[in-house]
Amino acid sequence: MIAKRLFQKAVHHSQQNLKHGSLKSADLDFQVAGHYGVPATASILAFDYVQRLLAIATLDGRIKVIGGDGIEGLLMSPKKLPYKNLEFLQNQGFLVGITNTNEIQVWNLEIRSLAFCLQWESNITAFSVIRGSHFMYVGDEYGLTSVMKYDSDEGKLLQLPYSISAKSLSEVTGFPLPDDQPVVGVLPQPCSSGNRVLIAYENGLIILWDVSEAQVPFVGGGKDLQLKNGIVDSPSEVDSNLPDNKPEHHLQEKEISALCWASSDGSILAVGYLDGDILFWNTSRAISSKGQQTRLRSNVVKLELSSAERRLPVIVLHWSTNNESRADSDGRLFIYGGDEIGSEEVLTVLSLEWSSGMESLRCVARVDLTLTGSFADMILLPSAGATGGIHKTGIFVLSSPGQLHLYDDASLSAVLSQQEKKPSVSAVEYPRVIPIADPVMTVAKFSVLPASAKSSKASVMKLSSLPTVASGTKWPLTGGVPSQSSVTKNHTVDKVYVAGYQDGSVRIWDATYPALTLICVLEGEVQGIKVAGSTAPVSKLNFCFLNSSLAVGNECGLVCIYNLNGSSEPNFYFVTETKHEVHRLPEQKGPQCTAVFSLVNSPVQALEFANSGAKLAVGFECCRVAVLDMSSLSVIFFTDCISGYSSPITSMTWTEFRNTRSHVKHPNHSETNVSVNPAEEVICILFKNAKINFIDGGTGNMISSRPWHSKEDAIAISMYVIGNTSVEINSHETEHLSSEPACVGERLSDALVLLCCEDSLRLYSKKSGNNKSIRKVKHAKPCCWTATFEKDGKVCGLLMLFQTGVIEIRSLPDLELVKESSLMSILRWNFKANIDKTMSADNGQMTLANGSEVAFIYLLAAENDFRILESLPCLHDKVLAAAADAAFSFSSDQKKKQGPAPGILGGIVKGFRGGKVGHTVDLTTAPKSSFTHLEGIFSKAPFPDSSPTVQNNEETMELNIDDIEIDEEPSMAATSSHEATDMKIEKKTERERLLGAPDNTKPHLRTPEEIMANYRKAEDASSVAGHARNKLVQRQEKLERISRRTEELSNEAEDFASLANELVKTMEKRKWWHI
Repeated sequence: MIAKRLFQKAVHHSQQNLKHGSLKSADLDFQVAGHYGVPATASILAFDYVQRLLAIATLDGRIKVIGGDGIEGLLMSPKKLPYKNLEFLQNQGFLVGITNTNEIQVWNLEIRSLAFCLQWESNITAFSVIRGSHFMYVGDEYGLTSVMKYDSDEGKLLQLPYSISAKSLSEVTGFPLPDDQPVVGVLPQPCSSGNRVLIAYENGLIILWDVSEAQVPFVGGGKDLQLKNGIVDSPSEVDSNLPDNKPEHHLQEKEISALCWASSDGSILAVGYLDGDILFWNTSRAISSKGQQTRLRSNVVKLELSSAERRLPVIVLHWSTNNESRADSDGRLFIYGGDEIGSEEVLTVLSLEWSSGMESLRCVARVDLTLTGSFADMILLPSAGATGGIHKTGIFVLSSPGQLHLYDDASLSAVLSQQEKKPSVSAVEYPRVIPIADPVMTVAKFSVLPASAKSSKASVMKLSSLPTVASGTKWPLTGGVPSQSSVTKNHTVDKVYVAGYQDGSVRIWDATYPALTLICVLEGEVQGIKVAGSTAPVSKLNFCFLNSSLAVGNECGLVCIYNLNGSSEPNFYFVTETKHEVHRLPEQKGPQCTAVFSLVNSPVQALEFANSGAKLAVGFECCRVAVLDMSSLSVIFFTDCISGYSSPITSMTWTEFRNTRSHVKHPNHSETNVSVNPAEEVICILFKNAKINFIDGGTGNMISSRPWHSKEDAIAISMYVIGNTSVEINSHETEHLSSEPACVGERLSDALVLLCCEDSLRLYSKKSGNNKSIRKVKHAKPCCWTATFEKDGKVCGLLMLFQTGVIEIRSLPDLELVKESSLMSILRWNFKANIDKTMSADNGQMTLANGSEVAFIYLLAAENDFRILESLPCLHDKVLAAAADAAFSFSSDQKKKQGPAPGILGGIVKGFRGGKVGHTVDLTTAPKSSFTHLEGIFSKAPFPDSSPTVQNNEETMELNIDDIEIDEEPSMAATSSHEATDMKIEKKTERERLLGAPDNTKPHLRTPEEIMANYRKAEDASSVAGHARNKLVQRQEKLERISRRTEELSNEAEDFASLANELVKTMEKRKWWHI
């Protein structure tokens, strides 16, 4: 007992003599500098059709934003909660998400941060943004529809006084609606400039509300509606008209599960129900009187995907207009659900054609798209640059876990024309910046150019362009703006990320800036030369910046050397243990393999460069070590299997001798005195059983007869030699190990050896010459990966990952715990087996891959070259936003003169977003300035004095040709500024001059006295006839002027459309820095 206490005291005393580390908790700050890939927990999609950005919300509180050219961003909510709604404020740089706890979050994409949070008091059951504006509707579980506004200037989300309760709408429509009836859908009507919104309740009641007139133009639902029934079940039925002789069914109260507009003008609404039915409602037919719905059979049409009695609920509905049809209601309906329970999980696409007024519905084709994984969400994706009212619409389909596929318009049209219910259709998979699963990533390495070499010409690698998507399909996401520094002409590669794959290939990225750029793809095979095992999985990688050499080791023991400095090497060297062959290679562009070493058929476990890349040490699983000369591409030495070692090599590192003579043991000879030159290199070899041995890096001679090892069995992970560290120890105070003392420390430089095992950390002093640890730390949980990092040019910390997902950082050399975190708190990741194989760290930066994601993390708070906002690509293009707003404004002015012209600005407005509660493609959405009239409406309650009124369908408006006054246009020769101003004023009032002033357009019934006063004349009959003749002449002249002006407006429209098309073609070829 006394001896044990003395031993503990001695150990404690030796640990107190260790120099304290300089690393403090304030020096550390885990920050995600880059993130690539779709999270496995992805659940909801949103799309900004102007900026061409895709947002993906997850079940763990993250939002992934994807643009073009490798631009990706990750937004992390403070709470790890699922999102249930996600919408862009179109072209404004803001993204709105609603969590399961009903917290409304507004994200600023420009600065990648949370701009504002608002906790909603009730459960939010419906959400929608008025497209192109900063207004949004929020429906809750109590039947209340409220209006929100995001004030970007103040950075606040405001709840406006305007709200619509279920009770108020129930009173005016006459339909019984409980106060607690949840709102399940809120859809602003297309082409209404935000003036109309459709509100759907859970019990099946749907109400179209006019916010500007405070009226109810349409009510749908109820229990007594007659409807036509049709089934689209098999390929033999898809070409037939839905039969008119089907028996009429009475619509019972049923719960709504999905809805979307099914026409571009909002005249038809598609509603899906829990029982699998789909009803099409004609919202253009207004109710004639309070509480009475029209009983015309053409008002509602029922559609069933299956004739089975038990069907799946309709979960998702989306509609896109047919680009080949002139009818607004012809198009494609995308449906998830509605089929027979137990059937295969598919996404159904129907091609539908309507007759005028919904008298008949014809299903032209049906296609069931087989999903890869469990369905999560889908979204419409109109093509960029669509003009002339023709919009080619594709779809994004999100499935679990984290799989994103694109079905473009061409592929959908092709499969719909095949007349097969389940044809073969190839979806385009999301082209990941860093592939992980296809092919499977086996190892990764992140390397930073040393500070001492940054002033030299060590980095001369040339970049290649990003790969194109397979099958020639152009990936539709083009949003975001690269950082200015990443597109400069003098850009040099200071950081690289290298990944090895199961098929033997290697990919190299420029990681200097957060938006990674692919440099090259290296195939495992050598062109024109057959090398056995060249396609085996990559097991180890190492990159040397100083000579731009890449070493790749695989499971078959091959070591491939690649030259990445751009110089052409005509010779290829194939080296085995018995021969050295030289082959002539054909000329090829890009990096090329200059040598392959095939020394033994055993997996490569370690690759370490030394002497600025002049030597390469290779450690094999079979306990053999080779040192290669990188200048002559030859083998310096290749040791036999180290006797007595059955455990594989785990890692190796280089260090230096200090003295000149020692007892060494050559692999093929007994122990003897061998001369060792000053400053010669030593290779420290770590075996999996935690034994450490040393060999001469020049000859392969073994130093010391026995390795360092402890009494306790342990599984080694890694080993580090920490130099220039002062340690004060007394040999009699240290923990004794089982091996005999060796004199290695007498000849090694003043340094420490850190041994990292699964259950502990052990620190040894090479100076002491004793195989005794001077510091030991026991782990409470198994460790699986470690790495050291520097601060101010000195090794200061040890980074460790445990199998529980916990991350620890300890200071060096005292091994004190400085900071603790976890994969879950930093990235929302769970620990997975073999995650350590794809982890790497260098210069205070860590990279790791998990599932389908790759993350780049900064450790030190002082480091900012990767994290400053200027180095990150911008997720919001201000130049594009301003151009789109200007184009919209110009289009709005033209429409006032020539009527609607859909699609003229399609080249600038590059797409359309469709949510879970679907929205119809509407590329004519007005800019934010077009919704200024809503400011006044939403600033007060909708009906403080009286209830809303039902629109009277019987009121009609008549316009007399005699009331039309047409003024001649001013002379075009006018050039003065005053004349130009007058012309603008006259152009703004052309509609008033054509149709009369707004106050005078409402007709009124004139009395006989008024008619007699206007038309009774005192002249005789001939004078009256002449007067009538003059009126007829004037009438004819007016009609001719109207015809002439109509033709002129038509010509102006054509000229503008042509100009827009030319502008689109020009802008598509230009980058943001050319503007």
